[in-house]
Amino acid sequence: MATDLNAIVAAAPAATAAPSTHTAGPGRRHRRWSPSSMTVNLLLLITACYTFFPLVWTVFAALKSAGAVQTGDVLSLRHFNVVANVRLLWTFQGGVYERWFLNSILYAGVGAGLGALICVAAGYAFDKYDFRGKDQLFGLVLLGVLVPAAATTLPLYLLASKVGLVNTYWAVLIPSLVNPFGVYLARVFSAGYVPNEVLEAARADGAGELRMFLRLSLPMLRSGYTTILLFHFSTIWNGFFLALVMLTDQRLFPVSLGIYELNSSLSSEGPALLPVVMLGSLISILPLLVIFISLQRFWKAGLTAGSVK
Repeated sequence: MATDLNAIVAAAPAATAAPSTHTAGPGRRHRRWSPSSMTVNLLLLITACYTFFPLVWTVFAALKSAGAVQTGDVLSLRHFNVVANVRLLWTFQGGVYERWFLNSILYAGVGAGLGALICVAAGYAFDKYDFRGKDQLFGLVLLGVLVPAAATTLPLYLLASKVGLVNTYWAVLIPSLVNPFGVYLARVFSAGYVPNEVLEAARADGAGELRMFLRLSLPMLRSGYTTILLFHFSTIWNGFFLALVMLTDQRLFPVSLGIYELNSSLSSEGPALLPVVMLGSLISILPLLVIFISLQRFWKAGLTAGSVK
């Protein structure tokens, strides 16, 4: 018996040490790279370089002197001229770039905010109410999604000229309120996020249709509203052709059209404005980054969890 106990005691350290050696093994195990995974990662790396290289080049060109950009010395760490480029951009033609930037905020902010609200209300109506010609009207909405925006610019110009809105803020703002794809998207969100049982319970309590939309449905559709707002804001901010057709007064230009005018003036003003054009293009990206980063938390699903009992 004593011999068996001595054998167990002697074997105990080895038995306790074995698991530590066994568990440490996987921690030191190296991941094996198969040819397929290497190919996928190589393609992702090439795609990332292709996507971000123009942005990196724009950042460096916006901070360099005109001579460095002309000679192709853009990606080096010398010949920076940041202060002079910023001063030239904000003082060019009496600070017109600042006016363009504020115009874009007006067009995109008001247009996207009101346009997204109109889309949500229309999509909610298409989803929750039955009325005469509903399917035909929604078919027209889907047809509007298929029609490119450039094809409607000339008719919009003719309509605006009839009512005297050409070369005004309204010529760009009013068309920006219409977004057929946003209406379609809002109907999809309404079908998924606004339960009919909640509306029936509200009607039983005596709530009106407008109050139900504002107090119940609209908070449930916050995720859809934010999604439509972001898409619409990006479309209006990057819009160019509508403003080009509607506006002739330089003080009404959005920043996209203003940068185009800056680039067109290189032939007359000289290549010294090239870094200014690049800096203006770089600054015009910042509002899109800010709004996408600040509103991405509203993209979470399940906002109506627990509302149906």
